[in-house]
Amino acid sequence: MNKIIISTPDAPQAIGTYSQAVRVGDTVYLSGQIPLVPATMQMVDGDIAAQVRQVFENLAAVAKAAGGSLNDCVKVHVFLTDLVNFPVVNQVMAEFFDEPYPARAAIGVASLPRGAQVEVDAIMVVS
Repeated sequence: MNKIIISTPDAPQAIGTYSQAVRVGDTVYLSGQIPLVPATMQMVDGDIAAQVRQVFENLAAVAKAAGGSLNDCVKVHVFLTDLVNFPVVNQVMAEFFDEPYPARAAIGVASLPRGAQVEVDAIMVVS
């Protein structure tokens, strides 16, 4: 297996034992992003919409570094500490993805790193 590690300063640096993304063949596995501002490694200020927007900006930066875009994602996992915020995810996600949208799962969780309210990871296919 030939795997390529993807890293970019335009997304938050890993805060644990993982890579921002790993490419194997045409498939790229993007690690979960929380709403950290890359320049400061601090949580973005603002409401849940600001957090969701920062998460997708971070994922977009990693996707670009891997040679693709969010529109190349085939599967997205959304983790929320409160599923009542899911309509906000739909609204913000529509700003970052074009139809047809990727497959997606929404998972309610008790907590996320650094007190985040949302985390998103993705699987992307690029040629």
